[in-house]
Amino acid sequence: MDYKKRSNIRRGIKVRIVLKQDQKSGKLTEGVVKDILTNSPLHPHGIKVRLTCGRVGRVKEICI
Repeated sequence: MDYKKRSNIRRGIKVRIVLKQDQKSGKLTEGVVKDILTNSPLHPHGIKVRLTCGRVGRVKEICI
């Protein structure tokens, strides 16, 4: 599934995000989407979300 499309991201799904401080290393953090923060339908670096744990980052993988 394309993580760059906002329509593919929904509250309650499990995703892997890259946090701002982890962008250089590419380390991913797994969690469940609480809020979608990107308003545009597409974003080249991934849709920005807030996880239920409170962390904010851009989606890099959608877990199935």
